[in-house]
Amino acid sequence: MIWVILALGLVAIAEGLVLALAPSRVEQVLAMMARLSLETRRLVGFVSIACGATLIALARWIGF
Repeated sequence: MIWVILALGLVAIAEGLVLALAPSRVEQVLAMMARLSLETRRLVGFVSIACGATLIALARWIGF
């Protein structure tokens, strides 16, 4: 359970940094994502999930 809380905290920090350091860039990225087709947005989501799962597996393999 502690790992879930840690992961959520790290995600909140990462997203907060993006919003704090580049708020105008976030607007540009959201506008670009809105122009993409539904299938492309879904593919981006699946690729993001795959990258996250790979990073988790890599961290576990290294020993964290």
